[in-house]
Amino acid sequence: MHTHLTSRALILAALTCLSACGPIGPSRLQRDELEYSRALGDSQKHEMLLNIVRLRYADPPTFLDTTQVIAGYSVSKSVSGGFYAYPATAVGNYLFGTGTMTAGESPTFTYQPVTGQQYAENIVRPISPLVIMPLSLGGLPIDTLLRLTAQSIDGLSNVRGIGAGGGSVRFYLLLHDLRQLQIAGAMTIRITTDAPPPSSSDDSTKKNGSKSDTPNGQEHSYLVLSSTSDSNLLAIQAEVRRLLHLDPHAEEAEIVYGPYPKHPGQIAILTRSMLAMLTQLAYEVEVPEEDIKVGRTPPTIGQVGIENRPEVVIHSSHKAPERRYAAVEYNNMWFWIDEKDFQSKLAFTMVQVLSALAATNHTGGAVVTIPAG
Repeated sequence: MHTHLTSRALILAALTCLSACGPIGPSRLQRDELEYSRALGDSQKHEMLLNIVRLRYADPPTFLDTTQVIAGYSVSKSVSGGFYAYPATAVGNYLFGTGTMTAGESPTFTYQPVTGQQYAENIVRPISPLVIMPLSLGGLPIDTLLRLTAQSIDGLSNVRGIGAGGGSVRFYLLLHDLRQLQIAGAMTIRITTDAPPPSSSDDSTKKNGSKSDTPNGQEHSYLVLSSTSDSNLLAIQAEVRRLLHLDPHAEEAEIVYGPYPKHPGQIAILTRSMLAMLTQLAYEVEVPEEDIKVGRTPPTIGQVGIENRPEVVIHSSHKAPERRYAAVEYNNMWFWIDEKDFQSKLAFTMVQVLSALAATNHTGGAVVTIPAG
């Protein structure tokens, strides 16, 4: 009799647990949040790499915005049971029960292609130096940043792609010097909304009754050469001033957009658009020699400036790579970035950050909805 009571109690407990099973949302919230965040990041990384490869083969790039992700869950439960009783002398009294539960997930993704005015602003329009330069304050290498984004600095030209010249050696020497100063803490970027001090040309403009071309309240960015007693750093700072045509005693200079500065004491940076940046990276992709011979794509750019390698080294092979940071398949070929190539990974990450900064649409980006009950 004791055995029958124990069996009944266990079955009743199981049926009660099944019927009172709580919502599955809370238990999955943290895991799903991390997994969807990782998946969105990987998707953007692969889209960027694929667009670089597509540009190399003269295919137009395509950009999709993930606007919404909804993780929907469905749960169904059924419980049945009964108790058969016989006369007390019988030994067949028993309690029976059955229960089933099934759970499923049906996520919904919403994409929106980047077209029209948004495409022009996000992809075709040059990125402002006021957006680019503060990135160096976060520790990103300023030489890599400017090699990716600057077409020229004060007339010193960066590499311009296939058949358009390899750039000025002084451009790359300038970037090297700026990087050395950045590492030593002898250079920084200052952001302010204060109006720059008037130059002599501004004074003459005001006397003629015209307005200044610098509105009040507008954000300004300055390259600051910090004080130092190190003779080597002082020599590098002097060389930077010389290359940028600054006063020998200048401690800072305003950064403006354009091929040449309008006023003394300014540094003019002619920046690239996202399209120009990706096109430049595309010309540096390693492609099969057969594709070059038959005319599918132009030859790969060799030496970039005074460097012996591009900022992002993208390999190609007929086989899927085993060690990869990002990889895509295109025309039966695999293109990838090596997982152990830190310089390429860092530069590629900077491209993705710049792409996010270049976006001017007013939507809030991807919205991930995960039911919690």
